[in-house]
Amino acid sequence: MSSCDGRVVVITGAGGGIGRAEALLFAREGARVVVNDVSADSAHAVAEEVRALGGEAVANTDDISDWEGAGRLVQTALAQFGGLDTLVNNAGILRDRMFVNMGIDDWDAVMKVHLRGTFAPTKYAVSYWREQSKAGTPKVARIVNTSSPSGIYGNIGQANYGTAKAGIAAFTQILGEELWRYGVLANAIAPSALTAMTEGLTGYKDRLDELEARTGWQNPGGPEHLVALVVWLGSPLATVNGQVFNVRAGHVSVAEGWGVGPAYEKEGGFEVAELDAVVPGLVAAAARQTDAYGREKTYGA
Repeated sequence: MSSCDGRVVVITGAGGGIGRAEALLFAREGARVVVNDVSADSAHAVAEEVRALGGEAVANTDDISDWEGAGRLVQTALAQFGGLDTLVNNAGILRDRMFVNMGIDDWDAVMKVHLRGTFAPTKYAVSYWREQSKAGTPKVARIVNTSSPSGIYGNIGQANYGTAKAGIAAFTQILGEELWRYGVLANAIAPSALTAMTEGLTGYKDRLDELEARTGWQNPGGPEHLVALVVWLGSPLATVNGQVFNVRAGHVSVAEGWGVGPAYEKEGGFEVAELDAVVPGLVAAAARQTDAYGREKTYGA
C-alpha cells in the first residue's frame, strides 16, 4: 500500500516547478491527479507524464483566481474521478519591485493569484467535504497551502508577495481551527526551491551553487527534493493540523508563529513618555526575528 492509494488530488499551478514535482510524486504514491495550470501545454504535458508513470491524471486549465474557474476545477475532480480527497494550493506569480517602485497593478495581480486563488478552490472543496460529512460519509480530507519564507520572515523587494504569503499562513491556521470537525486537516509549506519563480532572487542561486560545490549534491535546489512533505501532509498519514513548515532539500522545520513575548502591564492607560521608557526594553528582551536560515534580522538598526 502506498500513502495515497485511490485518493483524488487537485494541484493548482502544477504545470512546472514545485507543482509538477508534487503531481508526479502523488501519482507514484497511488493518487489520481487533476493537474491545473493556466498554460494548457504545461498542464497537458504534466498529465501525460503522470500517465507515462502508469498513473491517472487529467489536465485542467481554469484560472483558479476566477470564482467560476475554481468551481470548474473542483467539478473536474468530481466528474472525472468521482470525488476529491486532497487540495494542494500551489499556483502563484511574482511581481517583484522595491516598494518605492511598486505600482497598484503589481500589488493587485499578486493578491489576486495568491489570496483569491487560494480562497476560491478551497471554498468549493470545503463545501463538498462539508456536504459529505453532513451526509454521514465524511472524507479523510487534506488541504496543503503554499506560503513562503518571504511571507514568514520577509524579503526585500517582495512587499506584495510576502504579504500575500503571510496571509496564506494565517488562512491555514484558521482553516485548521474551523474544519477539523468535517474531517479536513489544513497545513502549509514555506518552500525554498530553485524554480522559474525563484531563479532571479538575489543570492539564492549563489547559495545553491555553493552547497553543490561543497557537498557534491547535484541540483540541491530541485523541487523534487521537498515535495515528499506535501504528499505526506496530503495523505491520511498526516494528523497534524494548522501548521506551517519550512522545507527545502534535506531540511524540514516547524515555522513558529507569532506568540506573546515580554510584556509590561499596569492598571489603566499608558502615557507616551512611559512607553518610551518601556518598549525598547521589551523589544531587547524578545526573541530575535530571523530569516529562513536562522540569521538574525536587524532592520537597519
